[in-house]
Amino acid sequence: MIYFDNSATTAIFPQSLDTYKKTSQRVFGNPSSLHFLGAQANRLLTQARKQIADSLQVSAEEIVFTSGGTEGDNWVLKGTAFEKKEYGKHLIISSIEHPAVKKTAEQLASFGFEIDQVPVTKEGFVDVDQLAGLIREDTILVSIMAVNNEIGTIQPIQKISKLLERFPKIHFHVDAVQAIAKVDIEKWLTPRVDFAAFSAHKFHGPRGIGFIYWKKGRRIQPLLTGGGQEKGQRSGTENVPAIVAMAKALRIAIEKKEQRPEHLDNLKAALVSGLSAFDKVTIFSPSENDAPHILCIALKGIRGEVLVHALEEKEIITSTTSACSSKKNTESSTLAAMNVPSSLATCAIRISLDESNTMAEVEQFMIVFEQLYQRFSKIN
Repeated sequence: MIYFDNSATTAIFPQSLDTYKKTSQRVFGNPSSLHFLGAQANRLLTQARKQIADSLQVSAEEIVFTSGGTEGDNWVLKGTAFEKKEYGKHLIISSIEHPAVKKTAEQLASFGFEIDQVPVTKEGFVDVDQLAGLIREDTILVSIMAVNNEIGTIQPIQKISKLLERFPKIHFHVDAVQAIAKVDIEKWLTPRVDFAAFSAHKFHGPRGIGFIYWKKGRRIQPLLTGGGQEKGQRSGTENVPAIVAMAKALRIAIEKKEQRPEHLDNLKAALVSGLSAFDKVTIFSPSENDAPHILCIALKGIRGEVLVHALEEKEIITSTTSACSSKKNTESSTLAAMNVPSSLATCAIRISLDESNTMAEVEQFMIVFEQLYQRFSKIN
């Protein structure tokens, strides 16, 4: 089987799984308990927090654990809205955000907050000049994803950061789920970024665990209240085995990227070169400022789910753009924001790579794709 759906989820590293199992069996105390079992669990929690912070080159006190990217995005948007509502009720997101941001913004709108969406260019990049024009005196948050999960555009976080330096009271949130361990940190974690959300299962860690980067000095309201864990910011008994396994997975993922920095670029370049030879193939992912692991294409006249299942029959796993909406058989929200015609957008599929993929797999994909192309050409 060839697995090209790594942006939906990744297979857990064996080392991470082993860490999870051993921690579950040996360190079962509650980190909040006073006895030695609790202290043992708390030490592991502290070590994992520092390890993650070191990977991001930030302070350990700026790492807060969550259940994943969706919770992180929800928390920052809602937490900012409720914390700063006396100063303003205006939030800005991009038109290509993940549903975890977009749906949260819609919910806040139902609570009386005002939401503006920044449009993107025809290549899928946030228009920073139009973002600047949307900022108001009562703007309290700007949320822009680091890497688009559907077409792989690396958004101009540095340029947006420069803009927001003039507005220090506005919280700047980045959904960095698709960026970590794939895109160099300096491209998305700038000094002006206040919050960033992450999910372990995107970098070979366990599912159901994640964290947010929370810049020291910024304040948001808790999303979960109760026992006062995470310095009172996120209540609930910490999932120590998953957190420790997540820290291990992140370290390994970053090491793999550093060992072969051009590997994903080479795989993607080979795919682009091969697919560009087919007249009826449209490539939506840009040729510059794009993440190395995401490629969005369409085979004209063939709906995305049809092509996905045809590839699946040949044991090649891909997806129709975002996994969060793939079962709804709807067109890509990102392509719609780019004004791609619906007839073409509904044909889109996403190929998402990982360090574990090989050039041999890319070559096999191209052989199968050419066979399918010929078959569909006879039908259509």
